[in-house]
Amino acid sequence: MSAYDRPAIDAKTLRPRTKMVHGGTMRSGFGETSEALFLTQGFVYNSAEVAEGRFTGEDEGFQYSRFGNPTVAMFEQRMALLEGAEAARATATGMAAVTNALMGQVRAGDHVVASRQLFGSCLYVVTDLLPRFGVETTLVDGDDLAAWKAALRPNTRTAFLESPTNPALGVLDIPAIAEIVHSVGATLVVDNVFATPLMQKPLELGADCVVYSATKHIDGQGRCLGGVILGSKDFIETHIHNYLRQTGPSLSPFNAWVLLKGLETLPLRVAQQQDSAGKLADFLAGDTKIARVYYPGRPDHPQYELAKRQMKGGSTMVAFDVAGGKAEAFRMANAFEIIKISNNLGDAKSLVTHPATTTHQRLTEEARQAAGIGQGMLRLSVGLEDVEDLIDDLKRGLAAV
Repeated sequence: MSAYDRPAIDAKTLRPRTKMVHGGTMRSGFGETSEALFLTQGFVYNSAEVAEGRFTGEDEGFQYSRFGNPTVAMFEQRMALLEGAEAARATATGMAAVTNALMGQVRAGDHVVASRQLFGSCLYVVTDLLPRFGVETTLVDGDDLAAWKAALRPNTRTAFLESPTNPALGVLDIPAIAEIVHSVGATLVVDNVFATPLMQKPLELGADCVVYSATKHIDGQGRCLGGVILGSKDFIETHIHNYLRQTGPSLSPFNAWVLLKGLETLPLRVAQQQDSAGKLADFLAGDTKIARVYYPGRPDHPQYELAKRQMKGGSTMVAFDVAGGKAEAFRMANAFEIIKISNNLGDAKSLVTHPATTTHQRLTEEARQAAGIGQGMLRLSVGLEDVEDLIDDLKRGLAAV
């Protein structure tokens, strides 16, 4: 074969849309157009000396796909370029990213503060898993800055939040919270799934680490699972790299390849989904059968001004309370023809879920109420369908209420 030896593009100088097509690409000697898919468990070495160098770190080549893989590395590098991070590590799922971002930082006797407005599985990690290993945790109302300050202790090591929150789309003041937690030497981890890397940059706002479920918008087409942890080179090397290497929640090369393909169309998909979400939020707000609409892009959102400062858009998600509670919310969801009932989000297909009985069902009713999750709430992930067809489908749902 002939070597492909054209100089690599300096992706750091490119704009986001171009980064998502070309960033991190490594071509083999075949000069393939698409990123190569390296389905291999291990790698061979030219000599025993090279093998030794790989394991001491003197040689930067690959050793074993649990530690690193060329296709996975391309995904990590492209995500780092998109996020504006120095480093990234991919994981098998979004929850693996959350768990490792937190567990990699703490030891028995440490303390973690988190917003109570979290996805159900994230709450499990904070309130159930971490305490099993001697890590104390405190939940606070995410929009109460005084509560963040009051919760901090000398042994607080990290803090965790989502913004916008799942499912009620609350917007938390990332710069202010970052300043508060940094005052005691703690770090801030932000789950940025609802905003996507295109609408919000937590690292620029003061966060130390960003996590994503790449299963959502980054794939965006219902195909595979994945996650990613991003931060400074020092943060990733100190807290994440060895923890992932030894515990093994590795992203498969095939899934990394699918996610690379998803990134190529991410800006087009998110722009369309966000535009439609705003129109659907406005439509729902005008119907008397809807008690309340939650959408950061609307002036009636309680953190609208904060969202304008912190985000470049209103999200692809809309939440709303159906008057009449659970029974009427179920009737509305069951009447949809285009919008499918699913607990996933960020997909090309519009999806609706009833959080109180699915994603947050393991919480007590008191805990759900504290997180703003009522029995009448539906969470709508807006897809790529024609917005007029989606409005017609919402009308079908409303007619059943």
